[in-house]
Amino acid sequence: MLIEDLIIIDPEASLWNAVRPLLDSALQLEREDSSYIWHGWRKEPIEAFLKGLPVHCALLVGVWDAESIAGEAGEAQEREVLVLGCVCEVREGEICSVRTFEVLANADTDLPPARELEPGYQHAVELMRATRMQVAPVAWALFTDRATWDEWLFAEDDKDELMASLARQGRCVLMGSQTSHHEH
Repeated sequence: MLIEDLIIIDPEASLWNAVRPLLDSALQLEREDSSYIWHGWRKEPIEAFLKGLPVHCALLVGVWDAESIAGEAGEAQEREVLVLGCVCEVREGEICSVRTFEVLANADTDLPPARELEPGYQHAVELMRATRMQVAPVAWALFTDRATWDEWLFAEDDKDELMASLARQGRCVLMGSQTSHHEH
């Protein structure tokens, strides 16, 4: 599941605080035997999923949450803020590097800083383009809100079935080169 010499890129980035607990849980799954389950996640299905991906690819996750801010006249307004932005590089069925979206913004992309990323098609496509240029082609990209992410991540149910249901409901967007091979 995780390569022995996993590379962590930009561990000081602000988005890393949201990635660290997920990586800790993945390491726990990796260390335990096949009977260990973390919120419905088991090692064997994850390994099978990773082995079914292209030899070298990337997986993206972008999660936004509403944040209240004071408007010009002092009234409360909400805006969407990126709370989890992560890219996992996969080689031969193993995750070999993990980085946040913050590292993707540079002079070679039209990508704004992570704090300015919005949940929409334009930034999703630019994130995938930057990932393809800097890391690897994107096999899967998931973009969603925190409530949907938490529902899927912590559900004890079948993860594939739940994701397909959430996508059909319009609660998340799946993009990437593998989406044509996956029925919703």
